[in-house]
Amino acid sequence: MCRLFGMSTGGPRVRADHWLLDAPRSLRAQSHRMQHGAGLGWFSLGGEPVRDRAPLAAFENADFDLHARNVPSHTFVSHVRDASVGGLTVHNCHPFVMNDRLFAHNGVVKGLDALSTWLTDVERAHVSGETDSELVFAYLTAEIRRRGDTTAGIIEAVRRIGAELPVFALNLLIAEAGRLWALRYPESNELWVLSPGRGGADRPGHRAGAAGPVPAVVLASEPMDDSPGWRLLDPGELLVVDGLAETSLFPFEPLRHPLRRSDLSLREAASQATAPTGPASAASADPVHGDTDLSRGSATGEGTPVDTGAAVQIPAGAGPNGSGNAEPAVVTG
Repeated sequence: MCRLFGMSTGGPRVRADHWLLDAPRSLRAQSHRMQHGAGLGWFSLGGEPVRDRAPLAAFENADFDLHARNVPSHTFVSHVRDASVGGLTVHNCHPFVMNDRLFAHNGVVKGLDALSTWLTDVERAHVSGETDSELVFAYLTAEIRRRGDTTAGIIEAVRRIGAELPVFALNLLIAEAGRLWALRYPESNELWVLSPGRGGADRPGHRAGAAGPVPAVVLASEPMDDSPGWRLLDPGELLVVDGLAETSLFPFEPLRHPLRRSDLSLREAASQATAPTGPASAASADPVHGDTDLSRGSATGEGTPVDTGAAVQIPAGAGPNGSGNAEPAVVTG
């Protein structure tokens, strides 16, 4: 299945290279099994979501490595893709951006024709790919707008999806600047959290330059190291992470139309296969450049794509605590 990663520090701007590249089960290592795309999203000093994504495995993508090692942020969302729906194009790669939020998903949701009718023209205009994930995000965005509150919008949208559409799994991460929402629904696919202070892991291992490691809440589809502090979210749990504060909500009924693995197509079933969680080595490969999409979010919807091949300049002054005047990533023509 696709793999999710999210991290929140509660304010300090750090790099996520440990979890993305260097941990025993880093996202790059996991991408040897999920090779259909990879993406990384973060937030600029001004609070805008920025993302880089490509239909290329993370272990082959030099840009993924570059951003993981150099971009500081207080909130990250990353994803490696094992495609179940949609072609291997940049528009189908996660994370997605709408209304200053980042989104990534794993699982299978069917009934996409019905789901599309729930969208207004505003949300439908920002759907550029073919995936169930992007349609789900567009509907979540619509409900958040209607409710005027992110948590309430997520709950309303997921309740309706769970009641009216066939679902195998709806695991997702949504991020705003400084806040994360994580959902495991139902039990089909796993989602784990590593919190500061659990099992002695009070500083979950990412590097923050001279200041040293900084406490963070880390979310992942599988434990990324052997720390005893990893906790498996309960089925139906919506975890709200505000900085470092965590609140678990259980507002969802069992799925009305649950899908079994035997209900899935061969491609869908293959994409939902779980992976072994034994020791793994960080992957190494000769990086090659792929077709990337570096976009900034906007107040009204999808970010404006920058021409592929644009150079990315990482400012030396943007340190772990957000010092310096430059954005975390500056795009130069």
